[in-house]
Amino acid sequence: MKLRTVGITGIGAHVPEQILSNADLEQRHHVSDQWIRRRTGVVERRICTREQATSDLAVPAARQALAAAGLRPEEVQFIITATMTPDHLWPSAGSTIQGRLGAVNAGACDLNAACSGFVYALAVGTQLVRSGLYDNVLVIGADVISKFVDWTDPKTYLFGDGAGAVVLQPIADREEGLIDFMLGSDGSRGDILQLPAGGSRRPSSHETLDQGLHRPVMDGYDTFEFAATAVMDSIEKVLARTSYSIEDVDLIVPHQANQRLFRPVAKWLGISVDKFFVNIERYGNTVAASVPIGLYEAVHRKRLKKGDLVVLTAFGAGLTWAGAVLRWTYSPNDGHEILHP
Repeated sequence: MKLRTVGITGIGAHVPEQILSNADLEQRHHVSDQWIRRRTGVVERRICTREQATSDLAVPAARQALAAAGLRPEEVQFIITATMTPDHLWPSAGSTIQGRLGAVNAGACDLNAACSGFVYALAVGTQLVRSGLYDNVLVIGADVISKFVDWTDPKTYLFGDGAGAVVLQPIADREEGLIDFMLGSDGSRGDILQLPAGGSRRPSSHETLDQGLHRPVMDGYDTFEFAATAVMDSIEKVLARTSYSIEDVDLIVPHQANQRLFRPVAKWLGISVDKFFVNIERYGNTVAASVPIGLYEAVHRKRLKKGDLVVLTAFGAGLTWAGAVLRWTYSPNDGHEILHP
Protein backbone atom coordinates (compact mmCIF):
# COMPACT_ATOMS: atom_id res chain seq x y z
CA MET A 1 0.00 0.00 0.00
CA LYS A 2 1.37 3.39 -0.97
CA LEU A 3 1.36 5.92 1.86
CA ARG A 4 -0.34 9.21 1.05
CA THR A 5 1.02 12.75 1.37
CA VAL A 6 -0.81 14.75 4.04
CA GLY A 7 -1.21 18.51 4.30
CA ILE A 8 -2.91 21.15 6.40
CA THR A 9 -5.80 22.40 4.29
CA GLY A 10 -7.53 24.69 6.79
CA ILE A 11 -6.67 26.48 10.02
CA GLY A 12 -8.56 28.40 12.69
CA ALA A 13 -7.98 29.97 16.09
CA HIS A 14 -10.02 31.49 18.87
CA VAL A 15 -9.22 33.27 22.14
CA PRO A 16 -11.45 34.73 24.84
CA GLU A 17 -12.51 38.37 24.61
CA GLN A 18 -11.39 39.19 28.16
CA ILE A 19 -7.84 40.60 28.42
CA LEU A 20 -5.73 40.35 31.57
CA SER A 21 -2.84 42.77 31.15
CA ASN A 22 0.34 43.15 33.15
CA ALA A 23 -1.07 46.47 34.37
CA ASP A 24 -4.05 44.57 35.82
CA LEU A 25 -1.73 42.18 37.64
CA GLU A 26 0.36 45.11 38.84
CA GLN A 27 -2.68 46.68 40.48
CA ARG A 28 -3.84 43.43 42.07
CA HIS A 29 -0.57 41.84 43.18
CA HIS A 30 2.02 44.64 43.17
CA VAL A 31 4.29 42.99 40.61
CA SER A 32 5.49 45.46 37.98
CA ASP A 33 4.75 45.27 34.27
CA GLN A 34 8.47 45.54 33.53
CA TRP A 35 9.29 42.66 35.88
CA ILE A 36 6.84 40.38 34.05
CA ARG A 37 8.05 41.50 30.60
CA ARG A 38 11.72 40.95 31.41
CA ARG A 39 11.15 37.46 32.76
CA THR A 40 8.55 36.16 30.30
CA GLY A 41 7.99 38.54 27.38
CA VAL A 42 4.25 38.58 28.16
CA VAL A 43 2.38 41.91 28.00
CA GLU A 44 -1.19 40.59 28.11
CA ARG A 45 -3.07 37.32 27.97
CA ARG A 46 -6.67 36.26 27.20
CA ILE A 47 -8.67 34.77 30.07
CA CYS A 48 -11.98 32.91 30.03
CA THR A 49 -14.95 34.03 32.05
CA ARG A 50 -16.22 31.93 34.94
CA GLU A 51 -18.81 30.34 32.63
CA GLN A 52 -16.47 29.43 29.74
CA ALA A 53 -14.70 26.10 29.31
CA THR A 54 -12.25 24.55 26.85
CA SER A 55 -14.89 23.44 24.34
CA ASP A 56 -16.21 27.02 24.16
CA LEU A 57 -12.89 28.04 22.60
CA ALA A 58 -12.27 24.86 20.60
CA VAL A 59 -15.60 24.84 18.74
CA PRO A 60 -15.21 28.28 17.08
CA ALA A 61 -11.59 27.49 16.16
CA ALA A 62 -12.71 24.17 14.65
CA ARG A 63 -15.55 25.78 12.71
CA GLN A 64 -13.14 28.32 11.28
CA ALA A 65 -10.68 25.60 10.22
CA LEU A 66 -13.45 23.57 8.58
CA ALA A 67 -14.73 26.62 6.70
CA ALA A 68 -11.20 27.37 5.49
CA ALA A 69 -10.90 23.79 4.20
CA GLY A 70 -14.35 23.88 2.60
CA LEU A 71 -15.64 21.02 4.75
CA ARG A 72 -19.00 20.52 6.42
CA PRO A 73 -18.97 19.10 9.98
CA GLU A 74 -20.62 15.86 8.80
CA GLU A 75 -17.66 15.25 6.45
CA VAL A 76 -15.16 15.09 9.35
CA GLN A 77 -14.15 11.50 10.08
CA PHE A 78 -12.02 11.87 13.20
CA ILE A 79 -11.31 14.56 15.82
CA ILE A 80 -8.24 14.62 18.07
CA THR A 81 -8.25 17.24 20.81
CA ALA A 82 -4.95 18.00 22.52
CA THR A 83 -5.76 19.38 25.97
CA MET A 84 -4.94 18.99 29.64
CA THR A 85 -7.95 21.06 30.75
CA PRO A 86 -11.04 19.29 29.33
CA ASP A 87 -14.50 20.49 30.33
CA HIS A 88 -14.85 17.29 32.39
CA LEU A 89 -12.69 14.29 33.28
CA TRP A 90 -15.25 12.43 31.20
CA PRO A 91 -16.72 12.61 28.62
CA SER A 92 -13.67 13.68 26.65
CA ALA A 93 -13.36 17.20 25.27
CA GLY A 94 -13.12 15.60 21.83
CA SER A 95 -16.56 14.00 22.18
CA THR A 96 -18.05 17.23 23.57
CA ILE A 97 -16.63 19.18 20.61
CA GLN A 98 -17.82 16.52 18.14
CA GLY A 99 -21.34 16.82 19.47
CA ARG A 100 -21.38 20.61 19.46
CA LEU A 101 -19.98 20.77 15.92
CA GLY A 102 -22.54 18.31 14.59
CA ALA A 103 -19.74 16.08 13.26
CA VAL A 104 -22.09 13.12 13.35
CA ASN A 105 -19.83 10.78 11.36
CA ALA A 106 -16.63 11.39 13.33
CA GLY A 107 -14.85 9.43 16.01
CA ALA A 108 -13.28 11.60 18.71
CA CYS A 109 -10.76 11.43 21.52
CA ASP A 110 -8.42 13.53 23.66
CA LEU A 111 -4.63 13.46 23.78
CA ASN A 112 -2.83 14.84 26.83
CA ALA A 113 0.84 15.66 26.33
CA ALA A 114 0.46 19.08 28.00
CA CYS A 115 2.09 21.88 25.99
CA SER A 116 3.50 19.34 23.49
CA GLY A 117 -0.01 18.04 22.88
CA PHE A 118 -0.81 19.71 19.56
CA VAL A 119 2.35 18.42 17.85
CA TYR A 120 1.69 14.95 19.29
CA ALA A 121 -1.90 15.09 18.00
CA LEU A 122 -0.70 16.34 14.63
CA ALA A 123 1.61 13.32 14.37
CA VAL A 124 -1.24 10.91 15.19
CA GLY A 125 -3.69 12.62 12.86
CA THR A 126 -1.15 12.60 10.03
CA GLN A 127 -0.79 8.83 10.29
CA LEU A 128 -4.58 8.35 10.19
CA VAL A 129 -4.68 10.16 6.85
CA ARG A 130 -1.36 8.91 5.48
CA SER A 131 -2.41 5.29 5.98
CA GLY A 132 -5.67 5.80 4.09
CA LEU A 133 -7.87 5.12 7.13
CA TYR A 134 -9.44 8.60 6.94
CA ASP A 135 -9.54 11.50 4.49
CA ASN A 136 -10.68 14.32 6.77
CA VAL A 137 -9.16 14.64 10.24
CA LEU A 138 -9.61 17.62 12.57
CA VAL A 139 -6.76 18.29 15.04
CA ILE A 140 -7.38 20.76 17.86
CA GLY A 141 -5.15 22.24 20.56
CA ALA A 142 -7.15 23.96 23.33
CA ASP A 143 -6.67 24.80 26.98
CA VAL A 144 -8.22 26.94 29.70
CA ILE A 145 -5.30 26.97 32.11
CA SER A 146 -6.50 30.13 33.88
CA LYS A 147 -9.02 28.07 35.87
CA PHE A 148 -6.18 26.15 37.53
CA VAL A 149 -3.37 28.62 38.21
CA ASP A 150 -2.82 30.61 41.39
CA TRP A 151 -2.72 34.22 40.18
CA THR A 152 -0.87 35.29 43.35
CA ASP A 153 2.11 33.17 42.21
CA PRO A 154 4.34 35.18 39.81
CA LYS A 155 5.40 31.97 38.03
CA THR A 156 1.87 31.71 36.63
CA TYR A 157 1.76 35.17 35.06
CA LEU A 158 2.87 33.80 31.70
CA PHE A 159 -0.30 31.70 31.16
CA GLY A 160 -3.36 32.44 29.02
CA ASP A 161 -6.32 30.64 27.41
CA GLY A 162 -6.91 29.81 23.75
CA ALA A 163 -7.62 27.28 21.01
CA GLY A 164 -6.35 26.48 17.54
CA ALA A 165 -7.38 23.87 14.98
CA VAL A 166 -6.23 22.45 11.65
CA VAL A 167 -7.76 20.15 9.04
CA LEU A 168 -5.60 17.34 7.66
CA GLN A 169 -6.31 15.86 4.23
CA PRO A 170 -4.44 13.93 1.52
CA ILE A 171 -2.71 16.24 -0.98
CA ALA A 172 -0.70 15.88 -4.20
CA ASP A 173 2.64 14.13 -3.61
CA ARG A 174 4.70 16.97 -5.05
CA GLU A 175 3.55 19.35 -2.29
CA GLU A 176 5.27 17.37 0.51
CA GLY A 177 2.98 18.62 3.31
CA LEU A 178 3.69 17.06 6.71
CA ILE A 179 7.11 15.48 6.28
CA ASP A 180 8.25 14.00 9.60
CA PHE A 181 7.95 14.11 13.40
CA MET A 182 9.89 13.35 16.56
CA LEU A 183 8.21 12.74 19.91
CA GLY A 184 10.01 12.46 23.24
CA SER A 185 9.22 11.90 26.89
CA ASP A 186 11.01 11.56 30.23
CA GLY A 187 8.51 10.49 32.87
CA SER A 188 11.24 10.16 35.51
CA ARG A 189 11.28 13.97 35.77
CA GLY A 190 7.53 14.50 35.77
CA ASP A 191 7.50 16.00 39.25
CA ILE A 192 9.12 19.27 38.16
CA LEU A 193 5.91 20.31 36.38
CA GLN A 194 2.66 18.78 37.62
CA LEU A 195 -0.84 19.18 39.02
CA PRO A 196 -0.57 17.12 42.24
CA ALA A 197 -4.24 16.34 42.92
CA GLY A 198 -7.49 15.66 41.11
CA GLY A 199 -6.56 12.32 39.54
CA SER A 200 -6.87 8.75 40.79
CA ARG A 201 -3.63 9.01 42.82
CA ARG A 202 -4.96 11.89 44.94
CA PRO A 203 -8.68 12.39 44.26
CA SER A 204 -10.28 15.71 45.11
CA SER A 205 -11.05 16.10 48.79
CA HIS A 206 -11.32 18.81 51.42
CA GLU A 207 -7.72 18.02 52.32
CA THR A 208 -6.33 18.44 48.80
CA LEU A 209 -8.29 21.67 48.35
CA ASP A 210 -7.10 23.07 51.68
CA GLN A 211 -3.50 22.25 50.75
CA GLY A 212 -3.75 23.94 47.35
CA LEU A 213 -2.91 20.73 45.50
CA HIS A 214 -5.17 21.58 42.55
CA ARG A 215 -2.78 24.32 41.44
CA PRO A 216 0.16 23.66 39.09
CA VAL A 217 3.52 23.03 40.74
CA MET A 218 6.52 24.15 38.71
CA ASP A 219 10.22 24.18 39.48
CA GLY A 220 11.07 27.31 37.52
CA TYR A 221 14.82 26.76 37.14
CA ASP A 222 14.62 23.07 36.16
CA THR A 223 11.71 23.74 33.81
CA PHE A 224 13.57 26.52 31.98
CA GLU A 225 16.70 24.35 31.67
CA PHE A 226 14.62 21.46 30.32
CA ALA A 227 12.80 23.77 27.90
CA ALA A 228 15.96 25.12 26.28
CA THR A 229 17.37 21.61 25.84
CA ALA A 230 14.06 20.25 24.53
CA VAL A 231 13.71 22.95 21.87
CA MET A 232 17.25 22.41 20.57
CA ASP A 233 16.92 18.62 20.72
CA SER A 234 13.55 18.48 18.95
CA ILE A 235 14.64 20.81 16.13
CA GLU A 236 17.93 19.03 15.50
CA LYS A 237 16.48 15.51 15.71
CA VAL A 238 13.42 16.10 13.55
CA LEU A 239 15.51 17.77 10.83
CA ALA A 240 17.96 14.84 10.99
CA ARG A 241 15.05 12.57 10.01
CA THR A 242 14.67 14.52 6.75
CA SER A 243 16.92 15.69 3.92
CA TYR A 244 16.77 19.28 5.19
CA SER A 245 19.13 21.35 7.34
CA ILE A 246 18.45 24.33 9.59
CA GLU A 247 19.53 26.62 6.73
CA ASP A 248 16.61 25.35 4.62
CA VAL A 249 14.01 26.31 7.22
CA ASP A 250 11.94 29.42 6.50
CA LEU A 251 10.17 29.68 9.86
CA ILE A 252 10.19 28.01 13.28
CA VAL A 253 6.89 28.09 15.17
CA PRO A 254 7.68 27.19 18.79
CA HIS A 255 5.55 26.65 21.84
CA GLN A 256 5.30 30.11 23.40
CA ALA A 257 6.58 29.33 26.88
CA ASN A 258 9.01 32.17 27.57
CA GLN A 259 10.53 34.74 25.23
CA ARG A 260 13.93 34.36 26.93
CA LEU A 261 14.26 30.88 25.43
CA PHE A 262 14.55 31.85 21.79
CA ARG A 263 17.74 33.92 21.67
CA PRO A 264 20.05 31.28 23.28
CA VAL A 265 18.47 28.52 21.17
CA ALA A 266 18.96 30.56 17.99
CA LYS A 267 22.59 31.16 18.93
CA TRP A 268 23.14 27.44 19.53
CA LEU A 269 21.57 26.60 16.15
CA GLY A 270 23.56 29.33 14.38
CA ILE A 271 20.50 31.18 13.05
CA SER A 272 18.88 34.57 13.53
CA VAL A 273 16.34 34.79 16.33
CA ASP A 274 14.05 36.38 13.72
CA LYS A 275 13.50 32.90 12.29
CA PHE A 276 11.34 32.15 15.37
CA PHE A 277 7.71 33.28 15.21
CA VAL A 278 6.85 34.89 18.56
CA ASN A 279 3.44 36.10 19.77
CA ILE A 280 3.79 35.45 23.50
CA GLU A 281 3.46 39.17 24.20
CA ARG A 282 -0.21 39.06 23.12
CA TYR A 283 -1.44 35.69 24.41
CA GLY A 284 1.08 34.30 26.90
CA ASN A 285 1.56 30.55 27.18
CA THR A 286 -1.69 28.97 25.97
CA VAL A 287 -0.48 25.39 26.56
CA ALA A 288 -1.63 23.04 23.75
CA ALA A 289 -3.16 25.97 21.84
CA SER A 290 0.18 27.77 21.61
CA VAL A 291 1.53 26.20 18.39
CA PRO A 292 -1.69 26.28 16.31
CA ILE A 293 -2.39 29.89 17.34
CA GLY A 294 1.19 30.68 16.31
CA LEU A 295 0.66 29.00 12.93
CA TYR A 296 -2.61 30.86 12.42
CA GLU A 297 -1.09 34.24 13.21
CA ALA A 298 2.04 33.56 11.16
CA VAL A 299 -0.18 32.96 8.12
CA HIS A 300 -2.35 36.02 8.63
CA ARG A 301 0.61 38.28 9.46
CA LYS A 302 2.15 37.03 6.19
CA ARG A 303 5.16 35.51 7.99
CA LEU A 304 4.20 32.11 6.56
CA LYS A 305 3.24 31.46 2.95
CA LYS A 306 2.53 28.49 0.74
CA GLY A 307 5.73 26.58 -0.05
CA ASP A 308 7.65 27.62 3.07
CA LEU A 309 9.52 24.95 5.05
CA VAL A 310 8.35 25.10 8.67
CA VAL A 311 9.57 23.50 11.88
CA LEU A 312 7.25 23.14 14.88
CA THR A 313 8.72 22.58 18.34
CA ALA A 314 7.01 22.13 21.70
CA PHE A 315 7.68 20.86 25.22
CA GLY A 316 5.68 20.46 28.38
CA ALA A 317 4.70 18.47 31.43
CA GLY A 318 5.34 14.76 31.36
CA LEU A 319 8.03 15.64 30.65
CA THR A 320 7.31 15.69 26.91
CA TRP A 321 8.76 17.33 23.83
CA ALA A 322 8.01 17.17 20.11
CA GLY A 323 9.08 18.45 16.72
CA ALA A 324 7.61 18.46 13.22
CA VAL A 325 8.84 19.42 9.74
CA LEU A 326 6.31 20.42 7.10
CA ARG A 327 6.04 22.19 3.80
CA TRP A 328 3.24 24.74 4.21
CA THR A 329 0.40 23.99 1.79
CA TYR A 330 -2.44 26.22 2.98
CA SER A 331 -3.14 29.66 1.51
CA PRO A 332 -5.91 31.73 3.16
CA ASN A 333 -8.64 33.45 1.20
CA ASP A 334 -8.74 36.41 3.57
CA GLY A 335 -6.68 38.18 6.20
CA HIS A 336 -9.06 38.19 9.15
CA GLU A 337 -7.73 38.11 12.67
CA ILE A 338 -8.70 35.71 15.45
CA LEU A 339 -12.45 35.76 16.06
CA HIS A 340 -13.82 36.62 19.49
CA PRO A 341 -17.28 35.95 20.93
